[in-house]
Amino acid sequence: MSITHFRSFIVFFLLLFGAAASGQKTTYKVGVIAFYNLENLYDTINDPDKSDEEFLPDGTKHYTGEVYLDKLGKLADVLSQIGTERNPDGWSVLGCAEIENAQVLKDLVAHDKLRARKLEIVHFNSPDDRGVDVGLIYNPKYFTPTYKESLNVPLKNSDGTSRRTRDILYVSGTYDGETMHFFVNHWPSRRGGEEASAPGRAMAAGICRAKMDSILKLDPDAKIILMGDLNDDPVSPSVAKVIGAKGKKEDVGRSGMFNPWMEPYKNGIGTLAYNDSWNLFDQIIISGAFLNKDNGGFFYHAAHIFHKPWMEQTSGRYRGYPKRTFDFDKYIGGYSDHFPTYIEFLEVVTPK
Repeated sequence: MSITHFRSFIVFFLLLFGAAASGQKTTYKVGVIAFYNLENLYDTINDPDKSDEEFLPDGTKHYTGEVYLDKLGKLADVLSQIGTERNPDGWSVLGCAEIENAQVLKDLVAHDKLRARKLEIVHFNSPDDRGVDVGLIYNPKYFTPTYKESLNVPLKNSDGTSRRTRDILYVSGTYDGETMHFFVNHWPSRRGGEEASAPGRAMAAGICRAKMDSILKLDPDAKIILMGDLNDDPVSPSVAKVIGAKGKKEDVGRSGMFNPWMEPYKNGIGTLAYNDSWNLFDQIIISGAFLNKDNGGFFYHAAHIFHKPWMEQTSGRYRGYPKRTFDFDKYIGGYSDHFPTYIEFLEVVTPK
C-alpha cells in the first residue's frame, strides 16, 4: 500500500475486493473528524459572568499564567497528533468541550504545534453555571461553515428554577464540497446520581434529535455528525433511545443514526475511568447516509480512541487512567481526564 497526496487530502491505495485478479486498485481520500474534552481550559482573567474563581492565580488551584501556557502546550501535543497516521494534516474538524471562552481556543490554535494549520473556530457563550462552553475547531482547507446556531437546553431544578447548562453547538457547511451537519454536545453531568440526573441528558438528546429530524425531513440522506461528552454511555437511554443510535450497521435505517462505540463499550473500552471502571462518554455518532457508499462523497470507515501511553497516569491508585490536569487542587501537568475520539471517513477518487 503506497501513500501519496491528492489535493489537500491524503490518498492511499487499497486492492479492490473482487478486482484483484485484474490488478485494479481503488484510490481513496481520507477525512478525519474528532472530539476532545479539554478539561477545564480556562484563562487566568476573572470573568464576573462566569464561575471561574478557582481557575485564577489567587484561586484555590493557583491557576497562573505559567500553568495556563503549560496546559495549552499539553493540549497542543495531543491535538497535533490525532489522526496524523490517517492523514498528514490530522483531523479537519474537531468538537471540544470544557472551554471558558473563544479566546482560549484562539490561544490554543495559535500554539506553535498547530499554527501552521491555520485553524479557525466557531464558538458561542453558554449560560452554564460552571462557565464552560463547547466549540468547533476546523481546518479551512477541508471545511467551510455556512450556518451556525446555539441550541439552548432549558433545564429546571427540583424547585422549578432554571438550571443553566451548556448549549448545543450546531454548525453546517461544506466538507470538500458536500454538505455536512455537526452537533457539538456536552450534556448535563451525573451530579446527584446517574438515574436522578438522567432526565437532563434526555432533554439535551431530545433537542438534538428534534433538530436532526428537521434536517432529515428536508433531506433523508443528510450527513449528520453528533459528537460530544454525552455524560452517558452508548447503551444509556439518552443515546440508545432518544437519539436512537444503533450499534450495528444493519439496524440503521436511511434516516437512522449509527453509533460505532457500542461494541467497544461492551468490550470494556472507554475514554474516561471512574471507580476502576471505564465509561465511554466521548462519542461521535453518524447518520445512516454515511453507511451507504452509493450516496457518493465520504462514507464511514473506522472509529478510534486516541490513547497513547504518555497520556496515562503512570503510578498510584489511578494508574492507567487518563492523566488529568489537576489532582484536586494540585497541578500535575496532565492532558485531560478524557481520551479523545475520532472517526475516519473515506471517499473514492474517480480517475479523470
